[in-house]
Amino acid sequence: MNKICVKPALSIFQIINMSMGFLGIQMGFALQNSNASRILQAHGADTEYLSLFWLVAPITGMVVQPIVGYYSDRTWTRIGRRRPYILVGALLTGIALFLMPNTVFFTSLMPSLLIVAGILLLMDTSINLTMEPFRALIGDSLSSKQRSLGFSVQTILIGIGAVLGSSLPYLLTRYFGFSTTDLQNVIPDNIRYSFYIGAIVLVLTVLWTVFTTKEYSSYELGFDNKSVNTKGIKSFLYDLKHMPLIMKKLGWVQFYTWFAFFMMWVYMTPAIAEHVFYKMEGNLNQLYIEAGNWVGVLFGVYNGISVLYAVFISRLVARFGKTKVHGLGLFIGGVSMISILFISSPYSLLLCMMGVGIAWGSVLSIPYAILADSLPSHRMGVYMGIFNFFITFPQIICGLLGGMLIKFVFNNQPIYGIVLGGFFMLIASFCAWRIKESASLFTNQMGR
Repeated sequence: MNKICVKPALSIFQIINMSMGFLGIQMGFALQNSNASRILQAHGADTEYLSLFWLVAPITGMVVQPIVGYYSDRTWTRIGRRRPYILVGALLTGIALFLMPNTVFFTSLMPSLLIVAGILLLMDTSINLTMEPFRALIGDSLSSKQRSLGFSVQTILIGIGAVLGSSLPYLLTRYFGFSTTDLQNVIPDNIRYSFYIGAIVLVLTVLWTVFTTKEYSSYELGFDNKSVNTKGIKSFLYDLKHMPLIMKKLGWVQFYTWFAFFMMWVYMTPAIAEHVFYKMEGNLNQLYIEAGNWVGVLFGVYNGISVLYAVFISRLVARFGKTKVHGLGLFIGGVSMISILFISSPYSLLLCMMGVGIAWGSVLSIPYAILADSLPSHRMGVYMGIFNFFITFPQIICGLLGGMLIKFVFNNQPIYGIVLGGFFMLIASFCAWRIKESASLFTNQMGR
């Protein structure tokens, strides 16, 4: 580096513009999380194999995010360093969202279940292509003093997008009269049009960020091109080996946390259907549809609570410290997930999701706020991508083992998969509390 770039403080509106695309991305991600299992089951997937289909997301994240981070660190174009990747990823994600509810038109080419899996692959790859540069953009553009605020704003917009995406199928049915069963009895109209709306919102919000946000040039950041040359796999492996100590400390916390959330995302719909809705009178198929719609509402609630909680996180962190606040949030989330086992009323589940929302708000902000200050700006992208390993790896493990656990250990009762996730989140909370916040913990130890 030739010089140190002094970054001026940005206004709250500039920070919002910078993260606005995350609202649309998370809206699309929430639509996938809330409805992927039911779409897969509608096309013939068995409950015990659902977690295998969900492996697409973490595997693509593990591969795509570090690669995109590595090359976006070294990309300098007229429209910026991160924005080209954000824009291309958003357009591809929008296409995938339009295709997902229309798989029936491609069944003449191959089995419908393979088509759904392929579109899930496209969607997850595109979302990861878009998401990683957004994380790095905050680190690039904000000074150390404003990064916590930047990630908090990002969390709020993520929560708003997730609430909209999770609740949209229910809202379209309840207030706009969209049907919950289409003529083919596969993808209901409320789901179909939710994906259409999500695609439009995603593209528009990402364009908002692309056209309202300025990125620093290599000269402004003080890079000479020789210092950021591409060394391929050797450079990446060196970065992986010499990751900051804080990433290793947070690794175990992330592992148990994301195992828990993956179990909830995959098995929440069948778990709530069997544990709550099947105890009511009515046709089982219709009750399953109602359970799926209600899970969308539940996911909207926990994402909404994460928005409200994010407003107070910076104050709590300033008073009690990052690791203590994060550990408490995970503890509340774990207890809330376990308590679902003892709930028999759909409305009582809302209370459980409030606790999960506190954990989710913490997960989306505090680990990144801890990490960002320990990363050099010329490797912000690649290390944010490597940090994603601690998110994707536990999901892969869960995806491989989840179905067998449900079938052979829990006797095909998915509710116990949710309970297991709760216990894993409790373990994550204790791991977080064991991390001592000290000057040495946040010291960059890469020596490069």
